[in-house]
Amino acid sequence: MLLTTTGSLAGYRIVAEHGLVEANMVQSKHLGRDIAAGLKSIFGGEIRGYSEMMTEARRKAKKRLIEQAEALGANAVIGVRYTTSSIAAGMCEILAFGTAVTVQPAD
Repeated sequence: MLLTTTGSLAGYRIVAEHGLVEANMVQSKHLGRDIAAGLKSIFGGEIRGYSEMMTEARRKAKKRLIEQAEALGANAVIGVRYTTSSIAAGMCEILAFGTAVTVQPAD
């Protein structure tokens, strides 16, 4: 599966558009990470536990996006975007979306 944030893929031509695909992942905080984050906020620096948590959430959202595109018969997703929002205390959502397409190598 090819993914790009642009509206086209160099060296390929779009032969079919399958429409919007979207996938989300809601991640909650872990008590141990909250305690570590509280301490880190006092002293400053990266909160590695949260960074790892968000990386994993993005990975899962991307996997779901690919699965949805494949179910539509696509072999690429163009215009891929990620958004993040807080949906409740201690929970955030990552949304991945784009346009599922079928591409072929350009002649």
